[in-house]
Amino acid sequence: MEIIANEKDRILEIWLTNAEKNDAVLRASLKPLYSQWKAKKYLPVVYESGSGDLKESILGLLQHNREVIAKREMAEEKRHKHTLGIIR
Repeated sequence: MEIIANEKDRILEIWLTNAEKNDAVLRASLKPLYSQWKAKKYLPVVYESGSGDLKESILGLLQHNREVIAKREMAEEKRHKHTLGIIR
């Protein structure tokens, strides 16, 4: 487990491993910590390790982002050409 107090965003980041995320006793023991930090006006956020392959997940996200950007650029180009057609 790793705990990081992000002062800029006032977030308490709690990072759990696969084993820790499934440990009910550990999870219950974090509740007083949440209360402590909420009293300090911090938002406790728990991040859990995933079960997928990290490299494949990142590659998938990058591919998706490229597709979204390309579609957005094509739509913008289409709007621009349409606008020029109306003006002429």
